Amino acid sequence: MADIVLKIAGLKVAYGGIKAVKGVDLEVAKGELVTLIGANGAGKTTTLKAITGTLPPCKVEGAIEYLGQPLRGTQSFRMVRQKLAMVPEGRGVFTRMSIHENLLMGAYTRDDKAAIDADIEKWYTVFPRLKERVAQLAGTLSGGEQQMLAIGRALMSRPRLLLLDEPSMGL
Repeated sequence: MADIVLKIAGLKVAYGGIKAVKGVDLEVAKGELVTLIGANGAGKTTTLKAITGTLPPCKVEGAIEYLGQPLRGTQSFRMVRQKLAMVPEGRGVFTRMSIHENLLMGAYTRDDKAAIDADIEKWYTVFPRLKERVAQLAGTLSGGEQQMLAIGRALMSRPRLLLLDEPSMGL
């Protein structure tokens, strides 16, 4: 039996009388890639935000477990320490910080400086455009460049689970 990293059972989310998510059951095993597919308004973003606890006030029902532990009510900074990272729709880069500073923010829970430096170089290799603009403020990048930076920043935490909302947006 595979190690289950994320388990969602009976997830329902309602904003007042609007039912945004109507009963999602989902398991993600270690090493597995899972994709939520659906039309605009189908509840994909709401499901991801329910996992990370970043929804505006609304009614959430169901169970969400990460590595066998309940996740609901966990503060987002604790999720990062538990190696869960999310790249939100719209990227969410730190616009007044440089590319390099953004990548360092992705590693703020780590204390292995040599490995952090190696990971930064790794992501510069994967996203060479970021290396070309290392000192540039993130807010001045194109949408696609910001998306690359947001993905690289999330990967700097070395997550066990990486959630991507609209990962190809702007690329």
